[in-house]
Amino acid sequence: MSTPTLTRTVRSESPEETHRLGVRLGELLQPGDFVGLIGDLGAGKTHLVRGVAQGAQVARSEVASPTFAIVYPYRGRIPLYHADLYRIADYDELYATGFLDLIGGDGAVLVEWLDRVPEAAPREYLRLTLRPVGDEARELQADAFGSRASALLGAWLR
Repeated sequence: MSTPTLTRTVRSESPEETHRLGVRLGELLQPGDFVGLIGDLGAGKTHLVRGVAQGAQVARSEVASPTFAIVYPYRGRIPLYHADLYRIADYDELYATGFLDLIGGDGAVLVEWLDRVPEAAPREYLRLTLRPVGDEARELQADAFGSRASALLGAWLR
């Protein structure tokens, strides 16, 4: 794995704050962006994802967990592809789903459980690791790989 070009850490004190961080990120996403989320169950990934979708102007009623479908496409300001790799065993299984065809395409890709199949990430992407640091507080470590991801991270957490 390569070394991040930029790393930032932010603390969220509540699920609502995590959601607001997601909204801001969703407002900034552009076609071709890839964001990978890592964190245990209950780490706050869902709050962040719902915020990203809201920021990308996806209707709230469309946002669901893609655990059983692997990828849900959402229509918003830009297409947003929300993937969940929790049930994927390895890269070959992911490849067979056609998921890789979405990378670098017409929308942004948001992937939960990227640590299950880390080789699914393109060379340039933003990796977000969420960790509980209290009942509701979370630490979010953001690692940017490449120039576009670094610009996105810089704009997001300025």
